[in-house]
Amino acid sequence: VELDAASNNGVDNVRSLREEAVFSPSAVKKRVYIVDEVHMLSTSAFNALLKILEEPPEHLMFILATTELQKVPATILSRCQRHSFRRIDSATLSAYLSKIADKEQISLSPEAAELIAGLSEGGVRDALSMLDQCSGFDRIGTDEVYSTVGLAGNKRTMNLFDAICSHDTASAVRQFNELWTEGKDPASLLRELSSLVRDILMIRVAPKNAFDLIYSGYDRSALKKYASEFSAARLSSTLDTLQTALGNMRERLSPKITAELCLVTLCKDIAGNTIEGLIARIDKLEEAVSTGAVTAYIPRRTEADEKDTSVKTADADPNKQKKEEVSSVLEETAPIQAEIPSDASTPAAEILQQDTAMLWKAVYERVKPSLPPDITAFLRIPPKLVPEGETLWIEMEKGLGYNRLNRSELLEKFSQSASEVLGRPVHTQMRENKKEIKEKQDLDYFKQFPEVRFK
Repeated sequence: VELDAASNNGVDNVRSLREEAVFSPSAVKKRVYIVDEVHMLSTSAFNALLKILEEPPEHLMFILATTELQKVPATILSRCQRHSFRRIDSATLSAYLSKIADKEQISLSPEAAELIAGLSEGGVRDALSMLDQCSGFDRIGTDEVYSTVGLAGNKRTMNLFDAICSHDTASAVRQFNELWTEGKDPASLLRELSSLVRDILMIRVAPKNAFDLIYSGYDRSALKKYASEFSAARLSSTLDTLQTALGNMRERLSPKITAELCLVTLCKDIAGNTIEGLIARIDKLEEAVSTGAVTAYIPRRTEADEKDTSVKTADADPNKQKKEEVSSVLEETAPIQAEIPSDASTPAAEILQQDTAMLWKAVYERVKPSLPPDITAFLRIPPKLVPEGETLWIEMEKGLGYNRLNRSELLEKFSQSASEVLGRPVHTQMRENKKEIKEKQDLDYFKQFPEVRFK
């Protein structure tokens, strides 16, 4: 007696089975109940079934079949013998299909039998179903199998992969559109690409017994060629991109657009834009450096360049004129030991009063030797100075640097330095600068590095 637990999963169904099972069979020795998809039973149904499993009559036998053993309660599993079915290897399954085809008088080529065995992934029932679907042809070859199952075929899949490897986006999208127009499923195409990349990866990471791990019928010499061209990191990244696109197809409205975006991403850079893709790019650079494929470019110096060396060296520092102006200001405003009158002024002080950028340089050059190293790190981007009467405001954005600098002992040092530069008593204070544009600060920060060039 067979019971489908998917459609008879209630406690009442199990109770009626239990009441019927206690009667001995009249014509045979055993009464056998096959419960298919037993993991679909409800909790109460499992509890009802548990009683008869604990103390079954001698004439009774249960066979519980499931594909998701983890969903069966432990109380049920502990009272059963477990027999796990395994997948059949491709060679055995291919021979089995050929044997059945001979008995059914079906013309099945050995290549088609291997292809069906590989597509079934070790499942005998799936393989027999594919053979049955293909039996309408007079002769079953690989093309007939691809046409029946709705796949692109090994040759066309490898052509599509060649376009991806060549970063030929136009060719890849064109080939995909042709296959889609012929009725091929976008998800199936990505699965075929995934299968191809997976086989290449197996040859790359396990070259000794790789062909025992491969189920597809791709040309082995072509697989070896791809494996020698790509690292394991790049192949893993490509496979991850394909698998991610396959997962997204269940949620997106258009599987075709999802597949096209995946192909464009792979053509743009086969390593992709994920963390795995970055690792693959680093791996590629390391490989290029180790093989000597990457060399440094050193421009040749001409005779004219040698003559202009002295001139270029003199003008190498673009801030030389500015530094000379600040130095002259510092010379004019030498340290004043005595108290400075409130109305004292110098030409240099008037210049600094108008040019706050130069004022900051003059003040900072004096106070810098007495500042802690962590403070100077925060002042790489010059803050904004705003003189207002006897107060010199230092404006900065709120943050760690603002809090570190806003201390009385440090502000006192800035007050003394500013008083010496301006020639009059100045009191320095901090306040938040809300109008400063952050992008400009970032630009000023990178300008201090000579390697950065701005066009």
